[in-house]
Amino acid sequence: MFAFKSYNIADWFSFYRILAVPLLLLFLWLGEQQWFAWFLLLSYSTDAIDGFLARKLKITSARGSQLDSFGDQLTFALGLIGLWVFTNDFIRENLFLILIAFAPYIVQMLIALKKYGKATAFHTYMAKSSAVIQAMFILWSLFFDPVNWLFIAMVIIGVLETVEEITLIFMYDVWVEDVKGIYWALKDERRVKNNNTETIEENG
Repeated sequence: MFAFKSYNIADWFSFYRILAVPLLLLFLWLGEQQWFAWFLLLSYSTDAIDGFLARKLKITSARGSQLDSFGDQLTFALGLIGLWVFTNDFIRENLFLILIAFAPYIVQMLIALKKYGKATAFHTYMAKSSAVIQAMFILWSLFFDPVNWLFIAMVIIGVLETVEEITLIFMYDVWVEDVKGIYWALKDERRVKNNNTETIEENG
């Protein structure tokens, strides 16, 4: 039986982003750009809300982090599909740059799945910054028109964020959530404990 009571309020905001996917796909199929843009904005807003609530109410958890990351990935994917459908000319003109930005992300996902069996949920400062710029570019493009400088900024920060995520995967031998960045990972007791455990096992 599905244990509804085991999920907190932040988790339900993440659930909204997942449950909104069919509706967003419907707007895409119907060619309703404005409706798609408004509901995508709502999904992005719930991402900010659930993160704020989780920190404010101190209800963060590994499950919540995974749920949040899954909702983020679906929302981002829908945003990209929306760009392809509604701003097709711009996407075709910049397809090479988009592939350059997207290729490291695929590599990062494959490495994480091979090592952890699931996607990462580091939620670094760089990842949050990248998500904000992605949302700004996608929403601005859908409501108005694509802006080149915002697109370039999104690509650069997206690549840097992905490189940081790959680095963190190699720094942590077991899956962990909520790592602010490489600087903080170097002092993270979870990483130190993992490394110490490995050393003891090798010496034993």
